Amino acid sequence: MDEPTNTDLSQAAAAMPRGLFVYMLLYGGMTVLAGVLAFKQVQLPPTDLAVEAGIFAFLALVVISSTVSQLYGQSVANRIVLWGFVPLGISAVLMQLVLALPPSTEMVTFRPDDLAAFEQVHHSTWRVWLAGPAAYLTSLLLNVWIFSKLRGEGEATTLGLMVRGAIASALSQAVDSLIFITLAFYGEFDITNLLIGQVIAKVTLSVVLVPFLIAGGVALAKKLDRAG
Repeated sequence: MDEPTNTDLSQAAAAMPRGLFVYMLLYGGMTVLAGVLAFKQVQLPPTDLAVEAGIFAFLALVVISSTVSQLYGQSVANRIVLWGFVPLGISAVLMQLVLALPPSTEMVTFRPDDLAAFEQVHHSTWRVWLAGPAAYLTSLLLNVWIFSKLRGEGEATTLGLMVRGAIASALSQAVDSLIFITLAFYGEFDITNLLIGQVIAKVTLSVVLVPFLIAGGVALAKKLDRAG
């Protein structure tokens, strides 16, 4: 079989819908950002429920994967989820490299508090490093699968799109919490309250935010495709 020429590759790249191209870029960035934001827990007013802040970037991943599945097919969405491991893995390796390198003399002398805070935040246990990717892969593939299975025949209405997005996101987020918290913290302390709180908070956000975000995401992708 002949190797693809530069012209073939250029034509293939030009044929990619602009909406898909933009969402692929956003997806890679969100996989990295989700891990960074996860170090802070935020309160969801007016309740006392707390959730790790990485959920906001993770919900963006849910919205993007659902939007891609809706417009470009389940197999394309699954490939994006799997390829999301690339920026996630590279960022993890780079973080370990940065932590292993010695800090500058200037930082040790004049900014020791900044150095200590950086290292304290980004030094995670091996269980957390393993729990994140495991929860990511399982929950996002599950989200795409449920979202696609609920589609049925014919063109979905906006309301149907939003309902499917809410159901798929709520179920996948519950599974994500169960996997991550169990793998990362089981045996170190009683995880019952943390697990219940995370599930309730993530399911609530999935029902309140995701349906509207997916509807908006689909509309934006269609607009980008028309403009392309």
